[in-house]
Amino acid sequence: MLDFLRIPSISSLPEHAGDVRAAGEWVMARCRDAGLEHIEMMETGGHPVVYADWLHAPGRPTVLIYGHFDVQPVDPLNLWHSPPFEPVVKDGKVYARGATDDKGNMLVPILAMEALLKSTGSLPVNVKCFF
Repeated sequence: MLDFLRIPSISSLPEHAGDVRAAGEWVMARCRDAGLEHIEMMETGGHPVVYADWLHAPGRPTVLIYGHFDVQPVDPLNLWHSPPFEPVVKDGKVYARGATDDKGNMLVPILAMEALLKSTGSLPVNVKCFF
């Protein structure tokens, strides 16, 4: 996750458009590693979004997982105790821009699905992810 947090994917600043795309590519790779399928970066009128799914539970519900990999600007910088895109782990907590909104939170279900797929070979429901 720390490498993900190092990507300055600030969507409101045009100079970071490439970083937003790089964060999307990171998410795609992570979804692929987790065992998800049909992974694609979808173009929009603005920044791209990432779609992935796992649809091998016939007759079971489909769960939609949503999150985002862009972050807000870091200003004012003087309120940060460390550079916002250089993650710091202190007392078991990660401090960086996006750690809780929303890169960390969107990564949790990917990791949970990966653990289930690697330990049991399946998920109890169908899943569609939209990031």
